[in-house]
Amino acid sequence: MNLGLSFILGFSAAAIGTSLPGLLNMTAVKVYHQDGRTRALWFSFGAVTIIFFQTLLAVFFARFINRNADITNLLQEISLGIFLLLTVIFFYLGYKKKRIVPKKKEQIKLRSKSSRYFLGMLLSALNFFPIPYYVFISITLASYQYFAFDNSSIYAFSLATAIAAFMVFYGYLMFFDKLKTKTQGLQQNINYIIGTVTLIIAIITLIKWLQN
Repeated sequence: MNLGLSFILGFSAAAIGTSLPGLLNMTAVKVYHQDGRTRALWFSFGAVTIIFFQTLLAVFFARFINRNADITNLLQEISLGIFLLLTVIFFYLGYKKKRIVPKKKEQIKLRSKSSRYFLGMLLSALNFFPIPYYVFISITLASYQYFAFDNSSIYAFSLATAIAAFMVFYGYLMFFDKLKTKTQGLQQNINYIIGTVTLIIAIITLIKWLQN
């Protein structure tokens, strides 16, 4: 399998998955605003370190699943239910968020560069979404023969996700002044956006499941 294609696929998947305003990229912006670019970059390095290992774990797990047809079929049924449930949850959270007056968040003050690095690792480790996301992405790509589960392709894919995630974080840092004004409406509707994405994924999963 072409390693370049695996890299491009991993890069694209991570760019899409991390581009929406979320806990990690918006925290990176806050660190930049409070402590400057250097410590924000250390935070980003910490976050992408965990993202790399999460992707690696996810794709190796996907390889195991892909080798067992029964597990793959079961996973499709389970993922359909999960994505439908997530759709309901995110739409509910979006509705609830608009009815609640946002409170001012307390700022976390950390002094050293290493503390920012480990904060990035901690927050990234608490974010479990990348694991099922990359399991689903890699299995879907493999089903269309765009991706192979050999070790070289897996490491290229995982490295690309880390690089793409860091570039997205860096983009947020460079343009955070504009983003703070332009993404307020997007943040208000982020749950609706994620809910729509999970609904689309659920529909695709249902179609693929019915075709088997």
